[in-house]
Amino acid sequence: MAIVHQHLATANIAAGVTTDDADAMTLAHLQRIIEQRSLTARFQPIVEMQNGDILGYEGLIRGPSDSPLHSPINLFKAASAHNLTVVVEHLCRKIVLEEFFVQNLPGKLFLNVSPECLIQRDVRYGETLDYIHQLGVNPDRVIIELTEYQPTHDYALLSEAVIHYRSMGFEIAIDDLGEGFSSLRLWSELKPDYVKIDMHFIQGIDHDPVKAQFVRSIQSIAEKSATRVIAEGIETHAELLMVRDIGVACGQGYHIARPHPTPSKAIPAEVAKALVSHHQQLSRRASGFFEQTAAVEKILKETPSIPSSMLNNQVDDIFLQNPKLQMIPVVDQGTPIGIINRYHMIDRFARPYQRELYGKKSCKVFMDPHPVVVDKNTSMQDVSHIIVEANPEHLINGIIITDQGQYLGICTGPDLMREITQMQITAARYANPLTQLPGNVPINEHIDQLLQKQQRFSACYCDLDHFKPFNDVYGYRRGDDIIQMTGDVLKRHCDSQMDFIGHIGGDDFIILFRSDDWEQRCSDILESFATEIQDFYNNEDRERGGYLSEDRQGKKVFYPLVSLSLGVVKSSPNQFYSHHQISIAASEAKKQAKKIHGNSLFVDRRSEMKQA
Repeated sequence: MAIVHQHLATANIAAGVTTDDADAMTLAHLQRIIEQRSLTARFQPIVEMQNGDILGYEGLIRGPSDSPLHSPINLFKAASAHNLTVVVEHLCRKIVLEEFFVQNLPGKLFLNVSPECLIQRDVRYGETLDYIHQLGVNPDRVIIELTEYQPTHDYALLSEAVIHYRSMGFEIAIDDLGEGFSSLRLWSELKPDYVKIDMHFIQGIDHDPVKAQFVRSIQSIAEKSATRVIAEGIETHAELLMVRDIGVACGQGYHIARPHPTPSKAIPAEVAKALVSHHQQLSRRASGFFEQTAAVEKILKETPSIPSSMLNNQVDDIFLQNPKLQMIPVVDQGTPIGIINRYHMIDRFARPYQRELYGKKSCKVFMDPHPVVVDKNTSMQDVSHIIVEANPEHLINGIIITDQGQYLGICTGPDLMREITQMQITAARYANPLTQLPGNVPINEHIDQLLQKQQRFSACYCDLDHFKPFNDVYGYRRGDDIIQMTGDVLKRHCDSQMDFIGHIGGDDFIILFRSDDWEQRCSDILESFATEIQDFYNNEDRERGGYLSEDRQGKKVFYPLVSLSLGVVKSSPNQFYSHHQISIAASEAKKQAKKIHGNSLFVDRRSEMKQA
C-alpha cells in the first residue's frame, strides 16, 4: 500500500488531498480497472535446458501503462488494502487464460495463484476449471504457480486445495524457492511438480560458488522427490551455461526472452544452439562410451548346469562338493529356465522340516524362475542397466549368458562390476574428459605403431589462436564449448577408418592423416570452423571482428575472433623413429601456421625437398 501512496502523494500534496482522499481515489481507480478489464497479459517463455524446447509460458499481468497501478506489486497491494485480492486475481487469471489460448501459444501455461486465493471456497470448487472448459482447454496444460504475497499458515487447508486442483488435472508449481516466507516447507508439504529457484540465487551464479552450491543442493533434492527445477532470472549467457551444466531442468529469464504481450514461439538462435549442442555432445559422448564397451562374453564362466528334474537333495550335494560354487543354472534342452543360489538353498534347508518336505522334490522349488538372461554380444554397460532396471538382487544371483537362446555359461555380479569399473578407469586415463577423444598415451602409441609399420602419414597439429583472451571475456565454460565444437569439426572432416584424431589437452589437437586427400580435408576443417565460431560471439563483437581484453600488463587490447591454425608435417618410411620426433616437427609446423593471420594451414615440405 505504501508504494501506491508514494506514487499518488506528489500529485495529492499540492492539491491538499488527505490520506483518506488518496485511499478513496486509489479504490475508485482500482474499481475502474476491474470494471473495464483494463489489464494486459504478458508471457515469458520457460525452456527445457536439455534441448532448448519451450516447456511453456508464465502468464504475467500489467495494469494501465499510465497508471500508478501498472506494476503488479502496486496493483495487488492496492487490492489487498481494499479486500479485493480475490476479485483482482480472478480477473487476472481470466485475462491471462484468454490471451494464452487466443494466441495459440505452445506448451503449458504457468498461472500465478496466491495461497490466500487458492483456499477460498469458491475457487476450490472449480471456478477456474469451468472457465478453462469454456475456452475448450485441457487442464493438464495449466500449471498452478503458487506465489506468496503474505505468509502461509494453514498448511492443511492449502494441501487440501492442492489435492483438489490435482484431481481436476492441474499440475502445481512453487514460485521463488529460497525467497518466500515458507517455500521450503511448502515444497515438503505439497510435493509440487515444479519448483522455481528465486532469481537471487541465479544472477551471478557463474562466479559465486555459494549460489552454485545452493542450486546443486536444490537440484539434488528435486531429483529425489520427482520435482523439476526451473531457474528464474537467467540474464547472461554465462549464467545460462552454469545452470545448464548443473543439470537444472528448465530456465527462464531476460537472456532467453523478456515478457511480451505477443511472445515468440521460439527462443533466440544463440540460446538454442548452446542448449541443443550441449545435449548432442552429451549424447555423442555417451554413445561413444557404449560403443567401446566390451561384450559380456568377455567375463563368461562355463559353469555346469542341471536339468529341472534334478531333486533338491542332489543339488545340495553338488554345493557341498563344490564349496566355491555360488549358483547353478537350471537348463532344459539347452534353454535356461532359472538359477539356484547357494545361500538361498542352504538357508531354506536349515529351517525345521524343510529338507524332509522338499529334499525329494524338483529343484524348481528353490529356483529363481526369472533370472537375467542376455546374449553373449550384449555390452557390459547394457547388462548393468538391465540389472538396475529389473532388480539389483540379480547381481547376487549372477547373469545367464546365451548364444542364440542356447545356454553358454554365467557371469557373476562382482565380475561385471569389476570390469565396468576398470573400463571407466581406462577411459578416464586414455580419453580427454571434455571431448572424449584419445589423450596423450594413445596418441603416442598410435604414432609409434605407424612408424614401426613404416606407413606414410601426415601429422596435423591443430591449435586455437587468441583463445585465452576469449576465456577472459566470455568465461571458461564458453571456452569449453569452443573446444568441444573444434573436436566435432575435426571428426566431421576426417575418415574414421583411415585417420586418427587425438586431444593433446587444452585447445591443442592432433590428426594423423592416412587419407590421400588430407589437404582438402584441412581446407574443409578451416572453412567449417570459420563459420561455426561466429555463433560464440555477441552481435557487436561479431560485426567488428573481435573484442577487447586486458593483456598481462592490464592494458586494453583488441583481439580478433578465435581462429584455427593447422601445422602439417609429412612422415615417410625411415624419416622419423619416435613419437617425440613427430611431436617436435608438428609443433614447429604449427608455430609457422600461427604466424599467418586468421584460419591458416602451413605444410612443412622440407622433407619432400630433401627427397627430391
